[in-house]
Amino acid sequence: MKDFFKVAHLKEVFKYISCFPPVETEEIGLHETLERISAADVIADIDLPDFARSTMDGYAVSASSTFGATEGNPAYLTVKGSVAMGESPDFSIRSGEAAMISTGGMLPVGADSVVMVEHSDAIDDTTIEVYRSVAPGRHVVEAGEDIKKGEVILSCGRKLRPQETGLLAAFGKTAVKVYKKPVIGIISTGNEVIPIEDRPCQGQIRDINTYTLSGLVQKSGGIPLTFGIVRDDYDALFEKCRLAFDKSDMVLISGGSSVGVRDFTIDALSSLPDSSIIVHGISISPGKPTILAKVGNKACWGLPGHVVSAMIVFAAVVQPFIERIGGLASQHKVISRFSALISRNISSTQGRIDYIRIRLIEKDGFLWAEPILGKSGLINTMVKADGLVEIGINTEGLERGTEVEVIPFF
Repeated sequence: MKDFFKVAHLKEVFKYISCFPPVETEEIGLHETLERISAADVIADIDLPDFARSTMDGYAVSASSTFGATEGNPAYLTVKGSVAMGESPDFSIRSGEAAMISTGGMLPVGADSVVMVEHSDAIDDTTIEVYRSVAPGRHVVEAGEDIKKGEVILSCGRKLRPQETGLLAAFGKTAVKVYKKPVIGIISTGNEVIPIEDRPCQGQIRDINTYTLSGLVQKSGGIPLTFGIVRDDYDALFEKCRLAFDKSDMVLISGGSSVGVRDFTIDALSSLPDSSIIVHGISISPGKPTILAKVGNKACWGLPGHVVSAMIVFAAVVQPFIERIGGLASQHKVISRFSALISRNISSTQGRIDYIRIRLIEKDGFLWAEPILGKSGLINTMVKADGLVEIGINTEGLERGTEVEVIPFF
């Protein structure tokens, strides 16, 4: 019988995240950047906007020309001209003068504000009356008000959303340096595991984990690369691991993480060049027998074979490591958790973190987290679940009505 593993606390496991460097970078077109991770700071080379422009249809003026204007005592201004859209005006504005301007138009020299067309009347072709005063800067976007030249407009390690893409477009960036999507190798193990297109005989199960893990990898910004099913054979697993590490940036092995006599994962990983077993056992449930190994500068995870356990371990432990090698900076991670009330008493064991599957129910104006109980091989419990609730390592359980933090799927 193999030795029992030594369990590590989850916080200890996360200390190893810095051991694994980000993947290489590449330059891609701006239209390809959605959900990619920036690999370099981008500096503004101009002010944005680089000219003062109007935010309203109306008249560009020097604000001092309107001070004290009311409906009973309007200010009379001479119309110097009009500003054509997309052009730089070839005239300036002095006190007592105005220029017709449209939204987005460039203010003439001497103008510092815009009178809304609704607050003015044309007396004739060259004169308007203004019956509401404006302050300097009113209805104007100043040069550099959005972004000033020299500012960091995009920091390294940030996930690019449509708004970041739009900002880059505003500065004419047609290409962006990003981290490559990490390639995550996936291996399923077990004599009982068969391809999903085959019909199981007694004692056999279809290979669910390859597909659930592939989806989770994609959700985490990676590219899944599947290596099929390996039977409980040391030589076969060793060769498959060697191939996977040659073609992947990280490897996930489902099944073979425990201490049974047929589990060869530890032996196979230990035999690979420049390898070490960092963790074998984490104080979480489900997923206690999880393995973290380092092969060269790449991580390998030995995940439980039960589909629920494998998915929860991925969400709780593996995903941050994929985000790390994918270049996502910790300060740019989005924490999408929210509060709910637990709908029933839940027991827990001190000394480990328990992850409880829950569905969300709105009742009487409150959001309730209803535990979904079931064994770790029951995929339907994950289908029904909206998220997880974490019960702390020093907590004996939760009473009904306790406020909990929900980790949404996925």
